[in-house]
Amino acid sequence: MAREGDPLVVAGVIGDVLNPFTSTVSLRVVINNREISNGCQLRPSQLVNRPRVAVDGEDLRTFYTLVMVDADAPSPSNPILREYLHWMVTDIPATTNASFGRELLFYESPQPSAGIHRLVLVLFKQLGRDTVFAPEWRHNFNTRNFAEINNLATVAAVYFNCQRERGCGGRRRE
Repeated sequence: MAREGDPLVVAGVIGDVLNPFTSTVSLRVVINNREISNGCQLRPSQLVNRPRVAVDGEDLRTFYTLVMVDADAPSPSNPILREYLHWMVTDIPATTNASFGRELLFYESPQPSAGIHRLVLVLFKQLGRDTVFAPEWRHNFNTRNFAEINNLATVAAVYFNCQRERGCGGRRRE
């Protein structure tokens, strides 16, 4: 279970996006040859290309779904589009990477216009292959509901912060 000092709890990812869970699979996310750790800072220019994602897991008969959402769209002070779905890959075999899965929603690079946004990558264990379906739209995506509807179990997550290219690092009033 997530604990009080867990970066996902401190950042509000547990609560805003996810329910508490126990991480059971290793998720490695690399963007521009930089491994992502919880809370690191990236700019939109660093996010033009989709991340490289490696998954450990149980065995090749186990499949995973990866989603990447913006928890603060369109702005942290008014997240009326929360969550915005930037990427979805399903049927990722264990012990491989996301390129072996099916990209149901192509990667759309984040372009925050105000404030610091939390971008969250969540890995789910699927019940089987071809059991997960893409939503009809990207805005107002709900990770919890998506997991419940598709019988997915959260097994790993990581988040990073992103703000506009010339952002100052603080919150902007709108």
